[in-house]
Amino acid sequence: MDSKIKILKDKIAEAHLGGGEKRIEKQHQKKKLTARERIDYLLDEGSFEEMGILVTHRTTDFGMDKEVYYGDGVVTGYGTINGRLVYVYAQDFTVFGGALSETHAEKICKVMDLAMKVGAPIIGLNDSGGARIQEGVKSLGGYADIFYRNVQASGAIPQISAVMGPCAGGAVYSPAMTDFIVMVEETSYMFVTGPNVVKTVTNETVTSEELGGASTHAVKSGVAHKTSSNDAACLNDIRKLLDYLPQNSSEVPKQKPYALGDEIREELTSIVPGNPNKPYDMHDVIEGIIDEDSFYEIHKDYAENIIVGFARLGGRSIGIIANQPMFLAGVLGVKSSRKAARFTRFCDAFNIPLLVLVDVPGFLPGTDQEWEGIIMHGAKLLYALSEATVPRITVITRKAYGGAYDVMNSKHIGADFNFAWPNAEIAVMGAKGASEIIFRREIATAENPTEKLAEKEAEYADKFANPYRAARRGFIDEVILPEDTRRKLLKAFAMLENKEVQVPKKKHGNIPL
Repeated sequence: MDSKIKILKDKIAEAHLGGGEKRIEKQHQKKKLTARERIDYLLDEGSFEEMGILVTHRTTDFGMDKEVYYGDGVVTGYGTINGRLVYVYAQDFTVFGGALSETHAEKICKVMDLAMKVGAPIIGLNDSGGARIQEGVKSLGGYADIFYRNVQASGAIPQISAVMGPCAGGAVYSPAMTDFIVMVEETSYMFVTGPNVVKTVTNETVTSEELGGASTHAVKSGVAHKTSSNDAACLNDIRKLLDYLPQNSSEVPKQKPYALGDEIREELTSIVPGNPNKPYDMHDVIEGIIDEDSFYEIHKDYAENIIVGFARLGGRSIGIIANQPMFLAGVLGVKSSRKAARFTRFCDAFNIPLLVLVDVPGFLPGTDQEWEGIIMHGAKLLYALSEATVPRITVITRKAYGGAYDVMNSKHIGADFNFAWPNAEIAVMGAKGASEIIFRREIATAENPTEKLAEKEAEYADKFANPYRAARRGFIDEVILPEDTRRKLLKAFAMLENKEVQVPKKKHGNIPL
């Protein structure tokens, strides 16, 4: 019996070494953590329990029977983050380049199945060269098994992916179907076809970093929700993100202790300029409303004309969607609509209330936007907010023009509370443009057309460049002073805490994808 125990201990020790000391040393030279180091760093100290440590691949072709490692290139198990149960897998690039095999996939599927049964988040640390080519269709089938589970888990438990090395070909679709992707700068990349294939097919010369690096996906494609400077920073970001999320769709995020004090924020009074055409940073408004240093921005460098992220308000976790006047005047475009729609659907799936801050002059005009489908993409945001059943509150800080007024969580699409600051403008369009259309004949026949335009512009502004007409119709619940915004929101979200909505019975809606 003692000899069997010794053999087992030897095998476990060998499994912990992965592909051998030389390979691990090579990883350290690249300033990357090993798979086990990543898990140890991510989880609470001493909490990790490994599963499938003695699993090996089943392939004997191409001399594979001579190269066998325990664990088969992926470390799987469960542990805790700040005391909360999570399931995790980390691909080990020191074993066959982290390539996915049949048994490798089975290990991942096992922890995903357990996460679904128990109702706990699943975190994947991806670092793989793709499917293990020696296994052919078996490895491809393994990917499909994982993809299927990603879909089943979607909206049921939080799924977070960290791309900490290569992620190419079919491997990219599992992270793409999870809720959040964090990429490590300079050491990670994602693409369906690599630079060599691109060169062959399109004759374009491009590096892996240019084609699918962290910066590319954070700024251009929007695939990455966040980038981190190194492995440790990436794992810290995941821990921080998880703090805003519930365990599953049946729970609400844990409320942190918070002592109410003087909730009047005087700094909000001077943020929005008197000149309606002058930009300001909506981040300043957000910081003036939320609990101190609690904003965690998502997709920060993508579609910067809209801001999305998590924050705390009186200790409660909330999702924030806000137009950003600093970029393209805060207009809605193809990318910003898609960005906000996806964030809305995540918050709704996991019972996270939504705060929408509005300063929007409309949709971005132009042939590029129309040809790229602004109609359909704008409809995604409209659909997502209309569908959301979580508490939803809107604050109009300045402009709310045209169809964008409707889309940005207006009362008409089911918002629970709609506030406006005193200088808010709610109209079909700006006073100048509206006057040029409505009074064009009077202006054209006037002795001084410029003076007449200014007169009519002032007339239109007096009627519509304020929130009171909308308030009289009940479209705005209350016109509030900026400094009173936080206090009003604290009370409104507390009042809506037990909100329930009965939706029509159906299999699912058909969002315009």
